[in-house]
Amino acid sequence: MDAGMINLVGMIYAYTSVGVGIILAAAGLGSALGWGLICAKYMEGIARQPEMLPVLRIQMFITAGLMESFPFIVLAFAMYFTFANPFLGAALNAIKTAGG
Repeated sequence: MDAGMINLVGMIYAYTSVGVGIILAAAGLGSALGWGLICAKYMEGIARQPEMLPVLRIQMFITAGLMESFPFIVLAFAMYFTFANPFLGAALNAIKTAGG
């Protein structure tokens, strides 16, 4: 490997790390906002119709469980990009094809 190739590999890993950080931050922010909205609407619904408390509680937990799975799915993608970096393989194949 020459110096240019090593520099390219380092840049791919660096940019992937920045992208993964942004992805994880957005997932965390989205999860926090989602929890806030779910709980706010739950309390608003209880304040409007207190007799609906059991039904609203079940629906809140189902919705919260579905919403909470989103950050874990994003975490799985982030780990894939970090450890099995598909961009690196594609870049190296493109360089081989170009004759570098």
